[in-house]
Amino acid sequence: MAEHLRGLGLSAPKIYAADPGAGLLLLEDLGDETFTRLLTTDADEVALYALAVDVLSYLHRLPADRAVPSGLPLYDICRLVDEALLLVDWHLPAVLAQPLPPEARAAYVAVWEMILPTVMAQPPSLVLRDFHIDNLLRLQERAGIAACGLLDFQDAATGAAAYDLMSLLEDARRDIAEPLRAAMLIRYRESALPYDVKGFETTYAILSAQRHAKVIGIFTRLSRRDQKHSYLSHIPRVWRLLERALEHPSLAPVAGWFKRHVPEDRRVIPQLPTATQ
Repeated sequence: MAEHLRGLGLSAPKIYAADPGAGLLLLEDLGDETFTRLLTTDADEVALYALAVDVLSYLHRLPADRAVPSGLPLYDICRLVDEALLLVDWHLPAVLAQPLPPEARAAYVAVWEMILPTVMAQPPSLVLRDFHIDNLLRLQERAGIAACGLLDFQDAATGAAAYDLMSLLEDARRDIAEPLRAAMLIRYRESALPYDVKGFETTYAILSAQRHAKVIGIFTRLSRRDQKHSYLSHIPRVWRLLERALEHPSLAPVAGWFKRHVPEDRRVIPQLPTATQ
């Protein structure tokens, strides 16, 4: 994947030598200037996000047979539903202190399966899947979109182009002001020129809800299973992002499920497990 991205003119780390059998790589060091680190200084926030958006615009303007390497897995309905289930399989049991009833879980799957065909109707694109500021670097010595270093793309898949843009602008770990988010959406739309603007916007909303449900489940799992409790502090933000996404008309079936099964007083940080749990 690194070689593919470099072949497209993007800045993935160059691989100097590899011994796959031993699990070893010697690869280019892209430095320490992650967007996350830069944004704790006086870096130009708008310029950094614009650079990231321009990378996606360029990638999504490419013909699919050039942008998407052969053999990538499809980000299909089954996979998207499995990820969304992390909320009901990890987060809700931690909050409710009991598993979700099987019929409620089945209804959750059904409402996602009802709306996800809209996502699958979008043209196929390369989805890097973890495209956010922690995985982007500013490369001062490079120009244009090559100035954006890319990391953490090993789980890339074939799917809807809206996913990576949503991942960038719906950050689980950082608040993004609405004027900046709106400006970047316009910048992308004017550059990438999606053929079906309404379909793209609907897909963005659906994938936003799907990813936020997944992330709430993952952050709870990191706490419960791996004792990484620091992730819990981000859950209120992700719930706010999920609730905003659920306001989109296309998500009415999913929003109805949450209204019935997860009242607002249950949309909280789960308590840390006790020694007996």
